[in-house]
Amino acid sequence: MTSPAKKLFKTALSALMAVSIASASMVGPAAAAGSFSLTILPAAGEDADALRAGMQIFNLINSLEQSGGVISQNGTGNGAMMGQNGSNNFGTIWQEGKGHSGNLQQSGNGNAYGIYQFGENTNVNVNQFGNGQTGATFVFGF
Repeated sequence: MTSPAKKLFKTALSALMAVSIASASMVGPAAAAGSFSLTILPAAGEDADALRAGMQIFNLINSLEQSGGVISQNGTGNGAMMGQNGSNNFGTIWQEGKGHSGNLQQSGNGNAYGIYQFGENTNVNVNQFGNGQTGATFVFGF
């Protein structure tokens, strides 16, 4: 991808995330034990669709799968587990740094969730039960 295309993508993704954060039901931010986290849980509809699209674009740019489940780890001492039961579920666990633990369990149909961990020593466990749920958690450990 060319540099102008990357800049355009980053600008569009930033705008998409800002709109999602501003309009979505949100839990966070919370700071505890050397970390900062933000969880986005949009209601169904356009907000959920925008978040799903943003996660799929992120995966596309990073040469990851755009459907099903994907785990990407860059660092040391990271652990991740994903379980999906149902159809058309989408999950991403992205870990950058060291000592992260991520767990995503999806049961039902048409669910989407992204766990994005940066820095060190963060722990995220998410369970989605039901149909059509969407969310994302961003954690920065220090």
